[in-house]
Amino acid sequence: MEKLQLESLFKINGIGSASGLIYKNNSLLIIGDNSGFLYEYQIDSKDLKRHPLIENPTENILKKDKPDYEAITNFSEDLYIFGSGSTNMRNSMVHLNASSKKVIGINNLSELYAAMQDLAKVNAEDFNLEGAIYNGKTWFLFNRGNGVANRNVLFIIEGENLQDKLSIRSIDYILPELQGIRTSFTDAIIVDSIIYFLATAEDTASTYDDGEVLGSIIGGIDLKTMQISFTEKISDSHKFEGLTLYSQSTEKIEFLLCEDTDTEVLETYIYKLSIDIELLQK
Repeated sequence: MEKLQLESLFKINGIGSASGLIYKNNSLLIIGDNSGFLYEYQIDSKDLKRHPLIENPTENILKKDKPDYEAITNFSEDLYIFGSGSTNMRNSMVHLNASSKKVIGINNLSELYAAMQDLAKVNAEDFNLEGAIYNGKTWFLFNRGNGVANRNVLFIIEGENLQDKLSIRSIDYILPELQGIRTSFTDAIIVDSIIYFLATAEDTASTYDDGEVLGSIIGGIDLKTMQISFTEKISDSHKFEGLTLYSQSTEKIEFLLCEDTDTEVLETYIYKLSIDIELLQK
């Protein structure tokens, strides 16, 4: 058996451009960067529910108008969904109740995003958040380095909310290249003492325009040292943008992944990635 295996598990009709997911109790919560809905998919029954995130939501919002929801994270009974910040239309964070999926509030993070850019010296055209983690007191927000400057930046923000009394620091990472193109963060989660992240190589120098997809990797960041502990290529052709824990044992860890196909087709494939623990400890 290979130490790293990627397989397609199933297809979900009705969701396009999947950009983040959470697995819990044999169901998936999924967001799409073209969509104004949070999707709830029951794996056994194949039932798909749509929960509005904005007023008058649609499945395929025009690119210039979309809130560009690229990151989803949860803690306790709270869900948080982040706009990428790559344009002024994309600066919102939606806060939901995890049980009811009802919107508690929509926060404008323009001031926070501006402060993050100023702190890390990231130009507006290089700012593009695509991953988020919250553990109850600390936020980890991942800037995708697919702009001109290739700035893959992890922002670490201390504070129970993202509105006031915040402490912000940033760490830059140089990620591997695939076919001569630098990979860039697309999602991340924490499992035990490791931040597992996805990164994709896309032949574009823009946070707005899409390019040819040249593959994806998975990697780990040690929470104690904040240094990259491993990276492995998982695909030569997929643009994986969502990562969630599926199962773990002493022998292996399994993740579920979703893919942004950059089309308006309302179908999403869910993949399973299995990794032997030995591979992570090499």
